[in-house]
Amino acid sequence: MASILLLNCGSSSIKYQLLDPEVGVPEAVGIVQRIGQDVSTIDHEVGDQELHDERRFADHTEAVAAVVKMFDEHGPSLDKVVAVGHRTVHGGDEFVESVEITDAVVAKLHELIPLAPLHNPPAIAGIEGAKAVLPDVPHVAIFDTAFFSSLPEEAYTYAIDREVGRKHGIRRYGFHGTSHQFVSQEAAKFLGRPLEDLKLIVAHIGNGASMSAIDGGVAIDTSMGLTPLEGLVMGTRSGDIDPGVHQFLVGKGMTIQEVDTLLNKQSGLLGMADKTDMRDIVAAVEAGDHDAELALKIYTRRIVKYIGAYAAILGGVDAVVFTAGVGENAAEVRRRVVESLSGLGFELDPEANAVRSKVAREITAPTSRVKVLVVPTNEELAMARETMRVISEG
Repeated sequence: MASILLLNCGSSSIKYQLLDPEVGVPEAVGIVQRIGQDVSTIDHEVGDQELHDERRFADHTEAVAAVVKMFDEHGPSLDKVVAVGHRTVHGGDEFVESVEITDAVVAKLHELIPLAPLHNPPAIAGIEGAKAVLPDVPHVAIFDTAFFSSLPEEAYTYAIDREVGRKHGIRRYGFHGTSHQFVSQEAAKFLGRPLEDLKLIVAHIGNGASMSAIDGGVAIDTSMGLTPLEGLVMGTRSGDIDPGVHQFLVGKGMTIQEVDTLLNKQSGLLGMADKTDMRDIVAAVEAGDHDAELALKIYTRRIVKYIGAYAAILGGVDAVVFTAGVGENAAEVRRRVVESLSGLGFELDPEANAVRSKVAREITAPTSRVKVLVVPTNEELAMARETMRVISEG
């Protein structure tokens, strides 16, 4: 038995999980919140125990130390931990696969902060804090962007002055790569076919949302770009929008930071319907709320447009795969998307679509020309497997 401790660090939080990649069932899960504030909290679940504590954690080092102490006092023991895996959002051009973390890797992550100013600093803080309190095991960085390092040049290059793009690293990177890779592999298992033979479109739809075109297990396009703002309509992000909106709003008196906040934190479902939870959106639609209905139409239309585009780029598609919070649970979203694609031979099985389950399943009729699947994602398990791979090969 060998376990991996997984850390996912936000600016004021750390989500963690202890997982044996062979078993795939979490041994413990937890979250530290409000790091750096007057009162911080830590919640730790192991077996049927749910433990809660409140105190101040000044920084990520103190927070990780509190996580280790929680394991020491309440279990399970960290003695069998063979490595720590760190979710790291942006690897830029430098990191096209997961790597064991060295001082040189940390230095390079600092250099990449301008590409992900909201995400990479807390990841670095979590890495440094974890290495301080767990110095005797290897630490591995798993990058959200790595799976999309395979994108062809014509997919990742923006149509701007090439020297400006090269100088500043302005290109499509893509995100949620760990999920897209895991789900495509699980979809192949469900279909009973080699991944190398499949053309898949994966829709990772949660509060953040992205889609990918995967040909033979290799990503050839994805909806998110330089940042996670591009692409689908999301909980608070606008997704695709005319770049000229920035200058237009600045001309109306907004600062560029205010425009960035508007598009990242005050748009999407929140901006259109005052709600971010799809369950609330659907309930409002059923109650006759016009704004919610329009928001849902825009939301699903964007997904349909990407499916159509990716089917063309792939030269056909064997299956469309829904995953993540909305993709796995919002039957109404899936219904609208699939029915909008009926002209391309998609045929929904309403009863199968209505089923709520934590296992992979098909929601299209046997006569459908394209299969539509729902495949639960498990980014933590994927991270644990990747961490084990890195230390085994190292």
